[in-house]
Amino acid sequence: MSDEKLQKVLARSGLGSRREMERWIGEGRFTIDGATATLGDRIGPKAQVLMNGREVKLVFERESQRRVLIYNKPLGEISTRHDPEGRKTVFSHLPPLNQGRWIAIGRLDINTSGLLLFTTDGDLANAMMHPSAEIDREYAVRVLGNVDEAMLARLKEGVLLEDGMARFTDVQFFDGEGANKWYHCVVMEGRNREVRRLWESQGIQVSRLKRVRYGPLFLPSDVPVGTWKELAPKEITNLGKMLELKEKRPVKLDTKEKEVLERRYKRQRSRREVGGRRKPSGE
Repeated sequence: MSDEKLQKVLARSGLGSRREMERWIGEGRFTIDGATATLGDRIGPKAQVLMNGREVKLVFERESQRRVLIYNKPLGEISTRHDPEGRKTVFSHLPPLNQGRWIAIGRLDINTSGLLLFTTDGDLANAMMHPSAEIDREYAVRVLGNVDEAMLARLKEGVLLEDGMARFTDVQFFDGEGANKWYHCVVMEGRNREVRRLWESQGIQVSRLKRVRYGPLFLPSDVPVGTWKELAPKEITNLGKMLELKEKRPVKLDTKEKEVLERRYKRQRSRREVGGRRKPSGE
């Protein structure tokens, strides 16, 4: 098997996105067989890679698996793997893996709920997040304030924010009466608090924000808040084709593994549903 780019292997191994790995390599965090790694280095299966002095378990293309989870993120959870303040993280609810690590495809801030995708495949994560893929994200937003057609037109034409121009590619009224109304809006990027900042630029306060779609994947109605659902092999194959990725065999679980996953899925649902009614998807 031919050698692969270091950052590609690291991303596939679940350490983070390819961009993050490139930055970490530039910061000198990695060594390869005792020598400090640099951008452009390539490695094979026999290489020993250390991150901050600790050995990294590497996953090469031939060994890699492609799995994808849909997670319905609740308010109050952060999208990082660890938090020095001890706050709840989205990773604490995900099923354990025998190989690699779950990689978050983008992030949602602590005050945003809804669809968050995870994968074991760094190539898929990179393809979903890279601006060149032009994958849109749809949000349900509850706003406080008077919204008129002229404002919606400005939001679609483009608004200058502190980090450059931004706009909604689409924004539509969804539901509500009086001052509080729900809109669905679509953005093409994953910039920090972009949806909130666009509305705030017009003097409108966002009181609720929930992601309901990422590219072709919608938040299913059968995934309660705080629970996850794994994509079927056919869905993963179709997603890979859309992203023009090399075909990989989706993970085929044996009977015992399927039973374990089903038990975990039922358990997590029952934990979330005990003690109160489930909220409608728009709430």
